[in-house]
Amino acid sequence: MTCSSYHLPIALLILSVASHLPILAWCSSNGFSIELIHRDSPKSPLYDPKSTYSSRIRAAAERSRSRAIYFRDAIHKSRSSSSALPMDDADNFYSEITPNTFEYLMSFYLGTPTKKILAIADTGSDLIWVQCAPCNECYSQTAPLFDPQASSTYKTISCNTDPCSILPQSSCGPSLQCYYQYGYGDRSIVEGYLSTETIGFDSTSGRPVQIPTTLFGCTHQSNGTFDKNDAGLVGLGGGKLSLIRQLGSTIGSKFSYCLPSSTQTSETSKLNFGSNAVVSGSNAVTTPLISGSPDTFYFLSLEHISVAGKTVTVEKPTQTKAPAQGNIIIDSGTTLTLLDDNTLQSVESNVKSSVSLSQVTDPNGVFNLCFDVSGSGASAKFPEITFQFSGGASVVLQQSNAFVEASQNIVCLAMVSSGSTPDSISIFGNIAQQNFHIGYDLSSMQLTFAPTNCSTL
Repeated sequence: MTCSSYHLPIALLILSVASHLPILAWCSSNGFSIELIHRDSPKSPLYDPKSTYSSRIRAAAERSRSRAIYFRDAIHKSRSSSSALPMDDADNFYSEITPNTFEYLMSFYLGTPTKKILAIADTGSDLIWVQCAPCNECYSQTAPLFDPQASSTYKTISCNTDPCSILPQSSCGPSLQCYYQYGYGDRSIVEGYLSTETIGFDSTSGRPVQIPTTLFGCTHQSNGTFDKNDAGLVGLGGGKLSLIRQLGSTIGSKFSYCLPSSTQTSETSKLNFGSNAVVSGSNAVTTPLISGSPDTFYFLSLEHISVAGKTVTVEKPTQTKAPAQGNIIIDSGTTLTLLDDNTLQSVESNVKSSVSLSQVTDPNGVFNLCFDVSGSGASAKFPEITFQFSGGASVVLQQSNAFVEASQNIVCLAMVSSGSTPDSISIFGNIAQQNFHIGYDLSSMQLTFAPTNCSTL
């Protein structure tokens, strides 16, 4: 099957092995697009009408720091374990994710007949999983549990298969099913059966897309810091179990997204697959995606940063097992951009010398460099900051990409420290990515940026 043309209900999702590759029919040639919804959008079940922009930035900053710690630990464990694990198992560390650190929702439905699902969408993880019935020892969720016995297309996977061997911890269930257990970094636990099921999307063309025999985790036991509005997670990372890798050649191993400005939370963004994900144009720039460990993460090589024409050299990884020239991760789930201490201090110094406004302390204690804009308001001018990636890809950040309003009349540089230790990792966050159409081509291992008004794309 198949991209069916009958209407199916929308599900909200908070954003392989060859024998299990799904088939997309017309979608494989035409591509398709679905909506991404920011967690702070009025369309999101996590929306808090009492929140302000500055309070949302504070909360997002904390999520960014938590996520950076997860990335650092996952990379460290992957490198330290590489002598004991085959390289194909390098994506084993997605299970360290802290569930409350994500930013985006997307639409999908599951099973036959279909059921609405509320889960997380994320480019920094691989596994697709939902909470399933029976789930007597699970975190409480608002939406009904997915009942696999009520779906005619649900099947468990044998514990003797290659997909089961990809999992970090797996064992054989009572009927030789593949049983997984994840111990999260915050002591959260997820356990269940690796299975296949039909997953579907309501595309923006109005024609629903169904993807049969998709590998996913049917979780029957869980505990930890999960949100009641989340019923699972969909990984969009680079590892074998991710949605992107499972779709593989059927979407040409291509996907893209375009994130509107943080101030436009009512706007939805697009997550594109296949031919819809091709990013081109005279203003598009392309940089290599760097193979790294774990292969979940999308590593780039950042060569230098310039502030108003003044160049800052960026440190390269010093670890012997570091990804070759890969010194920064691009991630849709991290709000702020994180840089190593030395690079951040140099960027801050150049920004200070380029801005004539008075410096003030961030009252929330999140940002290092802030300015008082009470005397200039919207007319306050800040320098362009350019990230120069390998391959000649110059990504110019406008004021809205590099500075945020932390409080009334206080504007801060939207970049914070990733740490000063050798194993700290820089992250190119989603504020910096806003109003760029960003395309991932995993077959040619390239990433393309094109400046775009995402609210009109």
